[in-house]
Amino acid sequence: MRPYVFVNLAMSADGKISTRERRQVKISGPEDFERVDLIKADADGIMVGIGTVLADNPSLTVKSARRKGERTAAGREENPARIVVDSMARTPVDADILVKGAGKRIIAVSAAAPAGRVDALRGRAEVVVAGEQTVDLAALMEALAGIGIRRLMVEGGGTLIWGLFQAGLVDELRTYVGSVVIGGSGAPTPADGEGFLAESEFPRLTLTGVERIDDGVLLTWQVKKEEGDRSLRG
Repeated sequence: MRPYVFVNLAMSADGKISTRERRQVKISGPEDFERVDLIKADADGIMVGIGTVLADNPSLTVKSARRKGERTAAGREENPARIVVDSMARTPVDADILVKGAGKRIIAVSAAAPAGRVDALRGRAEVVVAGEQTVDLAALMEALAGIGIRRLMVEGGGTLIWGLFQAGLVDELRTYVGSVVIGGSGAPTPADGEGFLAESEFPRLTLTGVERIDDGVLLTWQVKKEEGDRSLRG
């Protein structure tokens, strides 16, 4: 079994998630920020790739005091487990994701990660080794399910999101399209990585929701699944 995985992201009207310098930009507004905080509070875990940690230094904490209180009243940590996919253990030990807010932290590394870096991270987080040279995402998902993570929110970046799609591990895609144009052939997109070559490999989606928020639109898609998928639905 594995968690139900939903990707949540904001992109510009021309399909970019940040500038060509990987600089974080404001794409959505206050209404969408509130939506994101709500779904974050409902999740068991929030996952990002090491590129997002190094570029944006996010804390991935729930912002609303009321929602934190509701989580603790239900016997949960005030923040979901925060998970970094970091094959070579490059996460700084003082990164916000490791030092801000209560809750479990998990760093997923490969067997090739330098032992010194891994040992340093073990002082701040639980370290999961999955894969030889890079993190084996399918194995990681099984490990996360084993510690009770049923709903997993993925916030980026493009390399991790593509890897999850490539491995058939995404159940739902929520895309906020904002009213700005960023441009640049080198600017990151929601799914970077190697990309799919054959049309037969493309993940197929079903549009299940369209909602105007702030000055943009939220599109919700379900990923069409093959027989035998073992995600923890919904």
